[in-house]
Amino acid sequence: MTKPVSQKKRPTKTKADERQNGAIPTLRVKKGASLKVIYAAARRAFTAADLQKYTEIEEGIPARQVLAEMEAIDREQPKRRNRKSKNGRSQ
Repeated sequence: MTKPVSQKKRPTKTKADERQNGAIPTLRVKKGASLKVIYAAARRAFTAADLQKYTEIEEGIPARQVLAEMEAIDREQPKRRNRKSKNGRSQ
């Protein structure tokens, strides 16, 4: 007994399907392929959408705010410069 045609074929994958789940796409190359062939396949698979992911400007925390928080933490910490070691000598 043979399967109907609709059950034999896999659903076609599109680039949009691959991008939706956020997973890293698998680069398929033949076993024992040289680095030259692998890099060529990687260049062909890299799209403009991939490039845009890495070039988007994201909002960050201003450096002045980070510096102010670090200075506040530094002021809160007790000064431990003159601690004595186990043998009685100062460090």
